Amino acid sequence: MSHPKGMDGMLLLAGLGNPGAKYAGNRHNIGFMAADAIHRRHGFAPWSKKFKAEIAEGQIANEKILLIKPQTFMNLSGEAVGEAMRFYKLEPSAITVLYDELDLAPGRVRIKVGGGHGGHNGIKSMDAHCGKDYRRVRLGIGHPGSKEAVHNHVLGDFAKSDRVWLDPLLDAIADNADMLIRGEESQFLNKLALAVGVKDSADAPAKDARAQAPKGKSHIHQARNHAQPKALPASGPMADMLKKLFGGKE
Repeated sequence: MSHPKGMDGMLLLAGLGNPGAKYAGNRHNIGFMAADAIHRRHGFAPWSKKFKAEIAEGQIANEKILLIKPQTFMNLSGEAVGEAMRFYKLEPSAITVLYDELDLAPGRVRIKVGGGHGGHNGIKSMDAHCGKDYRRVRLGIGHPGSKEAVHNHVLGDFAKSDRVWLDPLLDAIADNADMLIRGEESQFLNKLALAVGVKDSADAPAKDARAQAPKGKSHIHQARNHAQPKALPASGPMADMLKKLFGGKE
């Protein structure tokens, strides 16, 4: 994927989240976490304040990158990114945004350009201020199982058990950011999938948040119990037939 670059040949890499210590560990802040991991790994300049955001300049894959973490609170993210976009005279295609995705299982990642906001208020704001044709890196945080539980889920902190996939994921995003910048998206996704221990990358269906997470690592398991199939019959003709089919294995 080629990026039409604006002033100074700059590309913009935005991580979305809410500012302040209260929100730092929230699932909703995985975009900030990814931006911080990239910042550490690639020797960016220290964070400074501009465009209603924290920004840092650096280089990845021989490209000039502006890392940006909007400080407007999530629902107004597009205000900050839009200001930077206009300052550097960027097209939307020069912008990549990393953010949390409910409709992907924990540790899964998908990349797309354009599309709907899927109810994500940060992306809704991005669309309003920056147009829709920017690249979206969707970082799966899983779905709690019901609409009512979504608010507490996204504004809840990652559990200790989530660290077994979250830390390797953030490390892999930072380690392989050059692939993301060069547009080598399938290779990038494969590296992330290997790091997290899921079997596939871009080929799996997107709507899998309730269906599959790295084994033993899902914080949404309890919320999904209502979706489990009914118990199979233990006796009778159906049970006999199933035993023949499956050799009596559970």
